[in-house]
Amino acid sequence: MDSVSAKHILVDAEHEAQDLLKKIEEGTAFEDLAQKFSKCPSGQQGGDLGEFGKGRMVPAFEAAAFDLEVDQVSSPVQTQFGYHLIKRYK
Repeated sequence: MDSVSAKHILVDAEHEAQDLLKKIEEGTAFEDLAQKFSKCPSGQQGGDLGEFGKGRMVPAFEAAAFDLEVDQVSSPVQTQFGYHLIKRYK
């Protein structure tokens, strides 16, 4: 697997990411939460980062994205930017 397509939600604190993950598990659309809460500009597109290959993202984010199954959402992933929830879609 050389590339994945993923969306993410970026927040400042782990507890925020955990709260959003709970909402997703309860049925709230990932994309709606990204538009409302993500501090990344990609939030306006539902958190869509498109397709990316290895070496394009920071290591922790990349490792989590490549480990996910399609339509799976990660637990919070910490990077220097904050806490991410990552959803792989391809």
